[in-house]
Amino acid sequence: MAGDGGDWWFCLKHMKVEHGPGCPDKDRMGPYESESAAAGALALARERNEAWRRDNGDD
Repeated sequence: MAGDGGDWWFCLKHMKVEHGPGCPDKDRMGPYESESAAAGALALARERNEAWRRDNGDD
């Protein structure tokens, strides 16, 4: 996706959004299509985890 505007990442080491090359991929989530999508990476992961727990009886 690099080069098409979809190279936004959320760095788990520094807890911030990165654009393009940055920290190693093992330390970040993405890529995302926009800066705002990358900024919401942790919230999206939390929502997906909660939905998975609900759907799989882990409440």
